[in-house]
Amino acid sequence: QVQLVESGGGLVQPGGSLRLSCAASGSIGDINAMGWYRQAPGKQRELVASITRDGTTKYAESVKGRFTISRDDSKLTVYLQMNSLKPEDTAVFYCQVAIRPPLVHNYYDYWGQGTQVTVSS
Repeated sequence: QVQLVESGGGLVQPGGSLRLSCAASGSIGDINAMGWYRQAPGKQRELVASITRDGTTKYAESVKGRFTISRDDSKLTVYLQMNSLKPEDTAVFYCQVAIRPPLVHNYYDYWGQGTQVTVSS
């Protein structure tokens, strides 16, 4: 069993900051890419940012320059630092991690439970 536990969401005023964390635990052989997605009401889930094993990052155009993704492999954790938040950033944020279970060759995508981020004055 693999678990992804997210934390750090909440209510913040426009221009404020939040830091999301997603920690993996359980039966894990190896971790490859890690990422954050978000889903606003009435909209499709979209990729916000991703980071590969070697640290290569990718961002949605709407968050470039404001959000920073990072990872700590010793803690099996991925982070999303969100600065200069806007009301349009309001959404449920989900982490996604590509994990290879022990004694298995393939990687599988696992998802966190989601954490609400609300940007409002």
